[in-house]
Amino acid sequence: MDKTRLLNRLEKAWTELKEAFSGLSEAQLTQPGATEEWSVKDLLAHVATWDQEALHSLPMILEGRRPPRYKDLYGGIDAFNALKSTEKQALSLAETIEHFERSHQSLVEMLLSLPEENFLRESRFLRRLRLDTYGHYPLHARAIREWRKTL
Repeated sequence: MDKTRLLNRLEKAWTELKEAFSGLSEAQLTQPGATEEWSVKDLLAHVATWDQEALHSLPMILEGRRPPRYKDLYGGIDAFNALKSTEKQALSLAETIEHFERSHQSLVEMLLSLPEENFLRESRFLRRLRLDTYGHYPLHARAIREWRKTL
């Protein structure tokens, strides 16, 4: 894969996620139940959290370092997700959407700034990027589309 193909894949998954919640009202976006007790707003905050995690972890990986393990810092990924969800509950819907958009844009800008060589072969960097972003977005896009069928 090269940088252009990777960025296209990232943007395709991002667009599909945004399309999944497009047209929902504020009440629908904040209604619990899109994924268990989480609303679409909560899912957007969650996705922004993982874009932020990518922004934090990917430079470390490129430097040959290992990011701290979620198990060691938080007791696991589920505990990390719960903590971050609780922290972001106080954000308004507008603030959440702004954070969602800004986090993604920052990630794209960081990726654009990197040399092509970082995208040419499978690596810890690309695996982490996939897990945090374009492999992650479709899970939540699907959940939102399924939930919309119940409205």
